[in-house]
Formats: sequence, structure tokens, C-alpha cells
Amino acid sequence: MVPTDFKALIQRFYHLQSERVETYKLFEEGHEAYLRTGPHYDFDHYRQLVHEITQAFCGISKEVLEIKGKLHHDFDRPDLSEHIEKLQNKEKQKLELTAKLQLARQRAQDHPEDEGCQEKIQEIKHEIIKNKEALSEIMQDFKYDSEESD
Repeated sequence: MVPTDFKALIQRFYHLQSERVETYKLFEEGHEAYLRTGPHYDFDHYRQLVHEITQAFCGISKEVLEIKGKLHHDFDRPDLSEHIEKLQNKEKQKLELTAKLQLARQRAQDHPEDEGCQEKIQEIKHEIIKNKEALSEIMQDFKYDSEESD
């Protein structure tokens, strides 16, 4: 349930972002466990993990979008809702990059002789770092603008 009080709404948003971080950790740990099952990968178990992670991210995104709507319409804060819009786009990109990295890691494990695999992993890691920096900047802007009304 999305709170109706401004400060509670902001706190819920921060809590959802923390949940997102924890979900990424579970996704990463699950993928590492999956890689350890190679070369005869336990794909069924990994597919179940991906399903659960997807459901978690969908639930978080749905609630974040509800908060975005409330901030824009109920509290007349289009600035904050714009930050959330940018954040959602960067989170989507981060998830796509994470999936690409996982595929690249498996490819590198399956083809240790292919040096291009390691280069691809480094390239994707660099993109993820840039993405995380952009997310951090958006969160800082959100924090600054949301505290402005205190």
C-alpha cells in the first residue's frame, strides 16, 4: 500500500530502492551458484531464480510508479516524479546490462580460450559502473529536491 503522507511516501521510495539493491545481490549470488553447476548447468533452478527476481523487480517498479504518480498529481511535485522517471529508465538499463554480463560470464566460462570474452566482460562492467554513477546522481538530486520542502 502506497502511503498518502509526503514524508512517508519519500521513505517508502527509499525503502523500495533498498529492496532493489538487495534483489540485485540475490540475482548475482544466484548466477554465481548457477555458474558453479557448469559445464552441465542446472538451468531449471536458474530459470526459477530469474522468474522470482523478475517478479520482485516488477513489484518494486509498480509501486515506484504509483509513488511517481502521487508525487506528480497529489503533491504537485513534477520535479520529483521526473527524477523517478529517469531512475526507472536507468534501472531498466542496469537490469539489461546485468543480464548481458551474466551471459558474457557464462560464455567466458564455456570458452576459456576466447580472449574476446574477457574483453566483453570488462566492457559491460564499465557500462554498469557508469550506470550506477548515473543512478547515484539521480538519487542525490531526488534527495536534495525532496528535502527542499522541509
